[in-house]
Amino acid sequence: MREEYFKWYSPNLNREIQMLVFGHAGYPVILFPTSMGSYHENRDQGLIESARWYIEQGLIQIFCPDSIDKDSFYNKNIYPVHRIQNHTWYDKMICHEIVERVKNNTGAGKVAVAGCSFGGYHAANFAFRHPGYVSHMFSMGGAFSIKSFMDGHWDDDVFYNSPEDYIPGINDHEMWNMDIVLGTSNWDICYDANLKLSGVLARRDIPHWLDVRQDREHDWPVWKEMFPHYLSRIKFF
Repeated sequence: MREEYFKWYSPNLNREIQMLVFGHAGYPVILFPTSMGSYHENRDQGLIESARWYIEQGLIQIFCPDSIDKDSFYNKNIYPVHRIQNHTWYDKMICHEIVERVKNNTGAGKVAVAGCSFGGYHAANFAFRHPGYVSHMFSMGGAFSIKSFMDGHWDDDVFYNSPEDYIPGINDHEMWNMDIVLGTSNWDICYDANLKLSGVLARRDIPHWLDVRQDREHDWPVWKEMFPHYLSRIKFF
């Protein structure tokens, strides 16, 4: 299984960013880390290994970028307006410096996005903000509101990065073409968040699968079961 390391200066973030890429060819999958996680977290926790067969068969290529959560949502040393601004720049980095460069690696012209826990938020938010670029969204144990990080601050940037708030106003037809999976469990600390987002999507008649596993914790073992299962939903040819 090929593993490549990349490091570059991001003009959108005004800093260096790091990324691991797994596989030699195939459908591009952007895989976000969990809260404040690094670019190598999904490898270290075994999530990449769970997808080994798809990678070695050349069916998928997984891109694992760094997060900047420590400088955005989790940075209590700066004002909330600056936290959300930093995240907005991160979204631009993902879009312009990664997705737009890899979306045409296959004939689909789109990418899949995925993530566990807070990575599930990143996957969902990117997908719903840029539905024309995303064919599949796989969230595993995600939560979808950022209000708790904003200390009461509210502006357009906060609104348009809170999926449960902006989805009711979405009219982009690509949302109805996306394969959306919300993976959770009845013991998941984010179970209620997934039920809520499922309800928001349902009220707009946006197709999705709320996958509720039984008696599983909010942790890597169930995510490593979910990830290869969800990858099987991609039409590779």
